[in-house]
Amino acid sequence: MRLAVRVTPRASRDAIAGFDRSGTLLVRVAAPPADGAANAAVTKLLARALGLPARDIVLASGASSRQKLFDIPLSESEVRARLA
Repeated sequence: MRLAVRVTPRASRDAIAGFDRSGTLLVRVAAPPADGAANAAVTKLLARALGLPARDIVLASGASSRQKLFDIPLSESEVRARLA
């Protein structure tokens, strides 16, 4: 599935804040948005939350944006169940 994620970098801690009304996952990471650090932190956080290896979480678009799309090898219902 392709998962839409809105990232807030430089947060006080890494956390998944849930889904907004449009179905976008809200994620906060402590890493700064420089040199791909925030992207790596989001990938690691999603992998840990979904119980997948980080290599299975692929950033499809939005490398330099707060709005990102990740390709995840799970169905939408599995993703929502694991993140609930």
